[in-house]
Amino acid sequence: MHLLKGAVRTYAWGSRTAIAEFTGAPSPTPHPEAELWFGAHPGDPAHLLTEDGERSLLDALRADPEGELGQVVRGRFGDSLPFLVKLLAADEPLSLQAHPSTEQAIDGFAREERAGLAVNAPTRNYRDRSHKPEIIIALSPFEALAGFAPAVRSVALMRALDVAALAPFINLLSGQSDADGLRALFTTWITFPQPDLDVLVPAVLDGAINYLRGGEQEFAREARTVLELGERYPGDAGVLASLLLNRLTLAPGEAIYLPAGNLHAYLQGVGFEVMANSDNVLRGGLTPKHVDVPELLRVLDFTPAVDIIVRPEPVRDGAELVYPTPAPEFAVSILTVDGEQLGHEIDAPTRHEGPQILLCTEGEVTVHAKASTVTLRRGMAAWVAADDGPIRLMSAESTRLFRVTVGL
Repeated sequence: MHLLKGAVRTYAWGSRTAIAEFTGAPSPTPHPEAELWFGAHPGDPAHLLTEDGERSLLDALRADPEGELGQVVRGRFGDSLPFLVKLLAADEPLSLQAHPSTEQAIDGFAREERAGLAVNAPTRNYRDRSHKPEIIIALSPFEALAGFAPAVRSVALMRALDVAALAPFINLLSGQSDADGLRALFTTWITFPQPDLDVLVPAVLDGAINYLRGGEQEFAREARTVLELGERYPGDAGVLASLLLNRLTLAPGEAIYLPAGNLHAYLQGVGFEVMANSDNVLRGGLTPKHVDVPELLRVLDFTPAVDIIVRPEPVRDGAELVYPTPAPEFAVSILTVDGEQLGHEIDAPTRHEGPQILLCTEGEVTVHAKASTVTLRRGMAAWVAADDGPIRLMSAESTRLFRVTVGL
């Protein structure tokens, strides 16, 4: 077991304060810090803090895959860590995007390989052969667009905006089944010629302004989001697409699980994100990055997403709260030490013999493994190799740890 130093990723939509303050670093930072990666992704691996200095987690896995990953995990996923852990801090909206299924990723990767596109080319969609299921858990109030809303909800929203130019699109959506109507309308908007977008988007923005001036509340969040996106990305089809998606506000501890084909855009907030160790993203707008509309349409699932907020469930004696997901690559839980447990060694529930990544979000805790001990405070992380588990916790104050393991 070693302390784990995350790799900072700087993107324009990041925060100059959130990650720095969470980890105890100087704030504000010179550049926006968007993500802190704790994993072994070749693009930016985290580093183990050892007695001999820093060592890449990726190098450690390559040197001793059996000891670091364990026999069971190697048998299922080979010699690579199957998950990637991130701390995400968004001060501005991220791109409108979705991720492929495994079959789509394998096919897309092969096509782009045959086309001779370099894996790091900016126009590349598929950088590996893996799907990318992910979960985002709010550490602060977290704003997001995620999954298509039921058609009746989007129809009601568009009618509330009272924009004459939306009338034919309301008819298109309401005249078909949910999935067919959403597919038809989204495809129409995302492929609209720019001159048409330059007329329709401002009309929708005017409708949102008038709606908010009228003091109505039912669709106030949606209307404000339309205005915010329209200001940042004028004439972008993604502004219209936001009318078709669930507009969510997560309280701290609540989560969204995003399977393949789920269209989404994170808007603002700090979250703990876990995903399969993949970098496959299909973008449809709200970004200066590469947008591939035909490929996005190939992977999207237009089935309305309902009840998509995930809340942790207690297991065993309640010391561990687990976020239920079907992803085989990862499992996410919260370990807490409080009340009568304070001052005593507590055995963390043993899920299996694979590796673990721990991130402390509250308090201070000493973590004991078979051969080593580390102390974690808020913002600190640790890597627990497979051959060093299970772990025990001891704390004198209320403590919360996020734990990521391989899925069962």
